[in-house]
Amino acid sequence: MPVVIAPERPDTPDASTLIAELDSQLDSLYPNESRHGYSVGKLIDQGVAFFVLRDDGVPVGCGGVQIFGGRYGEVKRMYVRDAFRGRGHAKSILEHLENYTLEQGVELLRLETGIHQQAAISLYEGAGFKPIPPFGEYVDDPNSRCYEKVLR
Repeated sequence: MPVVIAPERPDTPDASTLIAELDSQLDSLYPNESRHGYSVGKLIDQGVAFFVLRDDGVPVGCGGVQIFGGRYGEVKRMYVRDAFRGRGHAKSILEHLENYTLEQGVELLRLETGIHQQAAISLYEGAGFKPIPPFGEYVDDPNSRCYEKVLR
């Protein structure tokens, strides 16, 4: 089976498991006040478009995007399981989120990641995201790095 990225509710067993794994990894890196990831319930309540990537039918990664008033989209809960890293899955998810954002008529995509997530920082910078000052709930968090990319 090929690699497939499909929309999925964050409260399905596969999506919830991926989100829980991401949370577990972040627990060891950041204090609670620097943990900005939406819960499964908040992803649903906030209308985040959420997607799961499957490789040969196995759920290996996820990511979502929240549209803010048509002004910009924000990447939410992006994650690829350790055993599946280095295969281009994160890049595929990010490109999917960029395309989704454009399909919504929005040409600016933002994100926040933590200062200790060097692989994520490299991915985002390599994909053309530029550092920006902290925005929204990240303004007072020294553990946050924020980026944006103009999609057109």
